[in-house]
Amino acid sequence: MSQGLYFPLFIDLSKKKIVVIGAGTIAKRRIRALYDFVGQITVVAPEIHPDIQKLANTDKLKTVRKLYESADIDDADIVLAATNDKIVNREIAELCKEKHIPVNNCSERKQCDFYFPGVIHTENVVIGVTASGQDHAKAKEIKEKIKEALDK
Repeated sequence: MSQGLYFPLFIDLSKKKIVVIGAGTIAKRRIRALYDFVGQITVVAPEIHPDIQKLANTDKLKTVRKLYESADIDDADIVLAATNDKIVNREIAELCKEKHIPVNNCSERKQCDFYFPGVIHTENVVIGVTASGQDHAKAKEIKEKIKEALDK
């Protein structure tokens, strides 16, 4: 068995609290991927991407404009470390591992408990595609081919 393969797990996130530390372009993409599936997302960052701020006007997403503090993840079920500071992301990931909170560190895949798949969502069908963090272009290409096949 190859090391580094990730099991595709489909999980109900509707009652889970997701905490995203950081609010830039990567955070925006990940929030968009999660948005239809989650109950609550809290975004902590001193500056919030305008597209994320637009979503903050809903019950699903709230923003907290401040620098990250360790207490921000205390009640989280899942954490995304998506700041533009690799050291801060590493600190967040290490704390999450101590607290047994699944974490995705956008700047260091070896610290990730899970990866973000390319998601295809049509009606009642949800398909996730990943290359186990190795080849994002290949995963994106396969995702597009599946999407095209479903659209026929």
